Amino acid sequence: MHTFQTIFRLALRDYFYERLLSACAIMGLAAVLAPLLVLFGVKSGIINTMSDRLLQDPRNREISPVGSGRYGADWFSTLGKRSDVDFVIPQTRSIAASMILYKKDAAKPRTLVVSLIPTADGDPLLLQYGRIPTEVRQVVLSETAARKLNVKVGQDIIGKVGRSVAGAKEQVMVNLQIADVLPHEAFVREAAFVRLELLEATEDYRDGRGSKVFGWPGSVRPSGSRVYPSFRLYARSIYDVSVLRNMLIDQGLEVYTKAEEIETVKSLDRSFNLIFGLIAVVAVLGYFASMVSSVLANVNRKSRYLGISSLIGFSTGNIVWYPILQSIATVVFGFTTAVILYKTAEVMINRLFNEYLASGEYVCRLSFVHMLLVLVLMLVLSIMASAYGAFKVSRIEPSEVIREV
Repeated sequence: MHTFQTIFRLALRDYFYERLLSACAIMGLAAVLAPLLVLFGVKSGIINTMSDRLLQDPRNREISPVGSGRYGADWFSTLGKRSDVDFVIPQTRSIAASMILYKKDAAKPRTLVVSLIPTADGDPLLLQYGRIPTEVRQVVLSETAARKLNVKVGQDIIGKVGRSVAGAKEQVMVNLQIADVLPHEAFVREAAFVRLELLEATEDYRDGRGSKVFGWPGSVRPSGSRVYPSFRLYARSIYDVSVLRNMLIDQGLEVYTKAEEIETVKSLDRSFNLIFGLIAVVAVLGYFASMVSSVLANVNRKSRYLGISSLIGFSTGNIVWYPILQSIATVVFGFTTAVILYKTAEVMINRLFNEYLASGEYVCRLSFVHMLLVLVLMLVLSIMASAYGAFKVSRIEPSEVIREV
């Protein structure tokens, strides 16, 4: 009896002997598969790039209140304990959250009014683009503010806060150190990120109160917890933005989020999946029908030789592998050709759009796992397509072959 290894060698030798027909089958598969790989690569690359930008940019997770309210310590404590909240910090009145920054310069002294924005440990925006000030006299400037003041990291500047008491103008100063400068894309306005203590002291001073921390004169603040009119809030992920927004709306708050942009990417992903799915189904069904007809034609053309193989000692179990092995060979070589074509297109597409992409971003990209899944799917389809051919091989009667010979 002949072994499986023998039929394996015979099938492949016959496959390579009819190299023209085999090449046509290989190129037919590559012609169907390569465009699908490019299409899926573009879909995967664009959606993944947009998703990564959404995920990596903390500004997309920010939830900003519209208008002012009254938020006490209990409200912030309850909100901060939620699993879908990444960071929350109180914000003082916007009219009091400003400061004049002054840079001493013998040639040309510079002054600039900046907005004060509270920050603390864990601030996603500063963790992504800069570093968090660790002391109350440290500030992180936006690029616009640093450029207009002509200052750099590590330099000292003076902060000035003014107020009017009984018609008299008063002003205090505080020495500040620039801990970092945020890039322009992180924050475009003239702003200084400061510890909450400095922001509270600034608001208190404008309300006629003093500050022991900075030595500013004024009345003593009444005892009791502070009530804040606003806040800075970041969701744990972009998928938590809608949940938090709905929760705040249920509390009667008006908030602004980028939930619409996030939903646009999700909708685009669903649309791409639907379009790709329809195209893939049509293409795969077409190729499946083509492969079935090709296998059946090959079996019918070689039925005499397969019958003779049965007469000379090959078992039916081994002979049925003949069309299956040749179909698998077509898939392996066709898949390899398609991958080469896809990789060529991938490089060209990514180079064409390179100037619009950041480091590590792609317009067209498929992972090794994606490739492996495609190969497994094509192998399964090839075995299914050749199954009926294998069944016909098993039905070949040696007596019919003898009569034809």
